[in-house]
Amino acid sequence: MTMATKRLGRAGEDLAAAYLEERDYRIAARNYRVPAGEIDIVAVKGRTVIFVEVKTRRSVRCGTPAQAVGWYKQQKIIRTAYWFLQQAGISECECRFDVMEVYAGEGEAWQVRHIPGAFEIEGRG
Repeated sequence: MTMATKRLGRAGEDLAAAYLEERDYRIAARNYRVPAGEIDIVAVKGRTVIFVEVKTRRSVRCGTPAQAVGWYKQQKIIRTAYWFLQQAGISECECRFDVMEVYAGEGEAWQVRHIPGAFEIEGRG
Protein backbone atom coordinates (compact mmCIF):
# COMPACT_ATOMS: atom_id res chain seq x y z
CA MET A 1 0.00 0.00 0.00
CA THR A 2 1.50 3.31 -1.05
CA MET A 3 1.65 6.38 1.18
CA ALA A 4 -0.78 8.14 -1.17
CA THR A 5 -3.24 5.26 -0.76
CA LYS A 6 -2.85 5.35 3.03
CA ARG A 7 -3.42 9.11 3.07
CA LEU A 8 -6.50 8.72 0.89
CA GLY A 9 -7.89 6.03 3.20
CA ARG A 10 -7.16 8.07 6.31
CA ALA A 11 -8.85 11.15 4.81
CA GLY A 12 -11.88 9.01 3.96
CA GLU A 13 -12.05 7.66 7.51
CA ASP A 14 -11.79 11.18 8.94
CA LEU A 15 -14.65 12.33 6.70
CA ALA A 16 -16.76 9.27 7.59
CA ALA A 17 -16.23 9.86 11.34
CA ALA A 18 -17.22 13.52 11.00
CA TYR A 19 -20.29 12.49 8.98
CA LEU A 20 -21.39 10.13 11.75
CA GLU A 21 -20.73 12.66 14.53
CA GLU A 22 -22.86 15.24 12.69
CA ARG A 23 -25.70 12.70 12.84
CA ASP A 24 -25.40 12.14 16.62
CA TYR A 25 -23.30 8.98 16.56
CA ARG A 26 -20.66 8.81 19.28
CA ILE A 27 -17.32 7.50 18.07
CA ALA A 28 -16.17 4.86 20.56
CA ALA A 29 -13.03 3.77 18.69
CA ARG A 30 -11.15 4.29 15.46
CA ASN A 31 -8.84 1.79 13.83
CA TYR A 32 -9.62 -0.78 16.53
CA ARG A 33 -7.06 -3.53 15.96
CA VAL A 34 -6.73 -6.99 17.50
CA PRO A 35 -5.29 -10.28 16.18
CA ALA A 36 -8.64 -11.06 14.50
CA GLY A 37 -8.52 -7.91 12.37
CA GLU A 38 -9.32 -4.21 12.31
CA ILE A 39 -12.47 -2.13 12.37
CA ASP A 40 -12.21 1.39 10.97
CA ILE A 41 -14.84 2.99 13.22
CA VAL A 42 -16.84 1.74 16.19
CA ALA A 43 -19.75 4.07 16.87
CA VAL A 44 -22.66 4.11 19.28
CA LYS A 45 -26.11 5.53 18.67
CA GLY A 46 -28.73 4.98 21.31
CA ARG A 47 -28.37 1.38 22.48
CA THR A 48 -26.77 0.16 19.24
CA VAL A 49 -23.08 -0.48 18.69
CA ILE A 50 -22.21 0.07 15.03
CA PHE A 51 -19.11 -1.42 13.43
CA VAL A 52 -18.21 0.60 10.34
CA GLU A 53 -15.98 -0.35 7.42
CA VAL A 54 -14.91 2.69 5.42
CA LYS A 55 -13.90 2.31 1.78
CA THR A 56 -12.54 5.31 -0.08
CA ARG A 57 -12.16 5.35 -3.86
CA ARG A 58 -11.37 7.85 -6.56
CA SER A 59 -13.58 6.05 -9.10
CA VAL A 60 -15.88 3.07 -9.52
CA ARG A 61 -13.77 1.66 -12.35
CA CYS A 62 -13.17 -1.48 -10.27
CA GLY A 63 -16.66 -1.51 -8.70
CA THR A 64 -18.23 0.43 -5.87
CA PRO A 65 -16.35 0.73 -2.60
CA ALA A 66 -18.97 -1.42 -0.84
CA GLN A 67 -18.34 -4.24 -3.32
CA ALA A 68 -14.82 -4.48 -1.86
CA VAL A 69 -16.34 -5.67 1.44
CA GLY A 70 -16.87 -9.26 0.46
CA TRP A 71 -17.74 -12.30 2.56
CA TYR A 72 -14.20 -12.88 3.84
CA LYS A 73 -13.79 -9.24 4.92
CA GLN A 74 -17.21 -9.33 6.57
CA GLN A 75 -16.20 -12.40 8.61
CA LYS A 76 -13.02 -10.64 9.79
CA ILE A 77 -15.05 -7.61 10.86
CA ILE A 78 -17.54 -9.80 12.72
CA ARG A 79 -14.75 -11.68 14.55
CA THR A 80 -13.13 -8.35 15.46
CA ALA A 81 -16.48 -7.01 16.69
CA TYR A 82 -16.71 -9.95 19.10
CA TRP A 83 -13.28 -9.00 20.49
CA PHE A 84 -14.40 -5.39 20.92
CA LEU A 85 -17.57 -6.34 22.77
CA GLN A 86 -15.68 -8.75 25.04
CA GLN A 87 -12.93 -6.22 25.83
CA ALA A 88 -15.52 -3.49 26.47
CA GLY A 89 -17.46 -5.80 28.80
CA ILE A 90 -20.60 -5.54 26.69
CA SER A 91 -22.61 -8.75 26.86
CA GLU A 92 -25.97 -7.65 25.50
CA CYS A 93 -26.55 -4.98 22.91
CA GLU A 94 -27.89 -4.39 19.46
CA CYS A 95 -25.11 -4.53 16.89
CA ARG A 96 -25.05 -3.34 13.32
CA PHE A 97 -22.50 -3.61 10.54
CA ASP A 98 -22.34 -0.60 8.24
CA VAL A 99 -20.27 0.27 5.21
CA MET A 100 -19.42 3.82 4.32
CA GLU A 101 -18.38 4.62 0.78
CA VAL A 102 -16.30 7.75 0.39
CA TYR A 103 -15.77 9.09 -3.11
CA ALA A 104 -12.71 11.32 -3.41
CA GLY A 105 -13.48 13.96 -5.99
CA GLU A 106 -10.84 15.63 -8.09
CA GLY A 107 -11.19 19.31 -7.25
CA GLU A 108 -14.78 18.83 -6.12
CA ALA A 109 -16.43 18.00 -2.83
CA TRP A 110 -16.00 14.45 -1.61
CA GLN A 111 -19.16 12.41 -1.28
CA VAL A 112 -20.15 10.02 1.51
CA ARG A 113 -22.65 7.19 1.14
CA HIS A 114 -23.64 5.51 4.41
CA ILE A 115 -25.06 1.98 4.10
CA PRO A 116 -26.56 1.02 7.49
CA GLY A 117 -26.89 -2.73 8.01
CA ALA A 118 -24.76 -3.48 4.95
CA PHE A 119 -24.29 -7.06 6.18
CA GLU A 120 -25.33 -9.26 9.08
CA ILE A 121 -24.04 -12.18 11.07
CA GLU A 122 -25.16 -15.33 9.24
CA GLY A 123 -28.05 -17.08 10.91
CA ARG A 124 -29.41 -13.84 12.38
CA GLY A 125 -31.95 -11.36 11.06
